[in-house]
Amino acid sequence: MSLFVKFNLILILVFSVALVPAGYLSYNLLQKNARTQVIQNARIMMQTALATRTYTSKQVRPLLLPRLDEEFLPQSVPAYSATEIFNYLREKYPEYSYKEATLNPTNPRDRTVEWEADIVNAFRGDQKLTEIIGERDGPLGRALYLSRPIQITDPACLSCHTTPEETPASVVKAYGTSGGYGWKLNEIIGAQLVAVPMAVPVAMAKSAFHTLLTTLVAVFVVTLLILNVLLSVFVIRPLKLLARTADRVSTGDLEAPDVVLKGRDEVAALAGSFTRMRISLTKALKMLENE
Repeated sequence: MSLFVKFNLILILVFSVALVPAGYLSYNLLQKNARTQVIQNARIMMQTALATRTYTSKQVRPLLLPRLDEEFLPQSVPAYSATEIFNYLREKYPEYSYKEATLNPTNPRDRTVEWEADIVNAFRGDQKLTEIIGERDGPLGRALYLSRPIQITDPACLSCHTTPEETPASVVKAYGTSGGYGWKLNEIIGAQLVAVPMAVPVAMAKSAFHTLLTTLVAVFVVTLLILNVLLSVFVIRPLKLLARTADRVSTGDLEAPDVVLKGRDEVAALAGSFTRMRISLTKALKMLENE
């Protein structure tokens, strides 16, 4: 096996060994960044919902109060407003969702399903838990969900959620008496849930990973070609010239031209040593002939 082939095999082996951990770390980092981006989007959605609730409480509900005694207007309920706004958003982006999942809701659409009930119960079991992040598969693909507890901290909220008798008649007329009653102050009654699709960020991360690997391989190939050219010019070609000259001298051709290489590297030093050896050999042979 030639020195040229050995050199290339060693470089390819070293690159292959280095590429495995580099690819593993890069893939994990890109996936982590994609997940971080999704979580950030989920938090923005959550803050948007909270802002909607605050706007409804401070600016919409006071305007509707005079009519609430005669007619229940769901637009005065912060949870209803936040949910409706995100429903409009889902008309264009159906993979995004927002829900105020409640164990015992007034509005049946807010009732928890099995996995949502598990999240609410986790908040109820640990009052210090303020946020839960997870992933699950849905009808539109894998999604990341972010949830925060819904806790009754305002006594005014209980005016519609204690007993049917104490609840305004307009509310009872709209939703009946089957749910949404018996709430208590400081009780966690549900969880805000936002879901953000994972498909696009994950696909972008995979695309970036493939681009990175392709770039690394391309850079390696170009580097290998350049190194091969340099190796051929500065190492392989001079060594071949020395080998041919050594063959001629070994067969008795003492008139073979000297191999002169400029520089102070090992190959040039080898050429100089070979020249000196040939001169010494020539002198020794002439001395033997003169005896």
